[in-house]
This record gives sequence, structure tokens and C-alpha cells, in this order.
Amino acid sequence: MNIEKLKESIKKHEGLRLKVYICPAGKLTIGYGRNLEDRGITEKEANIMLENDILDMKLELEDRLPLFKYLDDVRQNVLIEMAFNIGIKGLLNFKKTLEYISIKDYDKAGEEMLNSKWANQVGKRAITLSNLLKKGEF
Repeated sequence: MNIEKLKESIKKHEGLRLKVYICPAGKLTIGYGRNLEDRGITEKEANIMLENDILDMKLELEDRLPLFKYLDDVRQNVLIEMAFNIGIKGLLNFKKTLEYISIKDYDKAGEEMLNSKWANQVGKRAITLSNLLKKGEF
């Protein structure tokens, strides 16, 4: 088997779609014809996607939230996880939380996180992240 020739042929015939679509057989598909319904993805692929998503979130937060790069790892992780869950735009709507973070009042910032619709939706996750933000320790 010549893997490079095979990949080239499959790419040519399948085409690349970076968003989920429905193939002619009626299956949810992505990439070069990956049938998500029957095949799904592997744990290794899921971990690669997660690492890529985390890096993307980190870079976007560094770009859109100037205070981000001055935070310790724990607090950066909290903001990345929130952005991962509700999107960068959603995180940026936490104006009071971010104001308190900017003046290093992490107790009030953590309390503000919990005074949100998001906290009611995610329950324990919000409490855990709020505590991490307050303490600054894993």
C-alpha cells in the first residue's frame, strides 16, 4: 500500500469539509468523508481536538483580553475553561467578574461568577472554577 497515493486519491474524491455536513447516504460527515454517525472519532482524535481548542482559546484570550497574559496559570485555566464552555463572547459578557480580576479582587470575581445564569446551568463546575479563581491553587 502506498499511503501517500491513497491519501491523495481519497482527498481528491472526497473533498475536504471542515464543518459537519450530510453525505449522500444521509450520514453526518466531516473532513475527508469521516462518517461521524457510524465511526465517530477515537479518544486520541478527541484529545488532539481538545488540545487544539485549548490553544485556540488561549491565543484568542491573549488577543482580546489584555489582562489575561498577566494572570497565573490557575486563573488563566479558569478563563480558558469558561471560554471553552460558553465561548469567548460569552466570557467577555462577565464584565463584573473581569473587572474584579483586573484589580486582583479574586474573591469578588469568584462570587460574581456564581451570580450568573451560566452558574445555574453548569452547577458544580461553576463552584469549582469559582474556588480555583479565588484561591489561585490547583
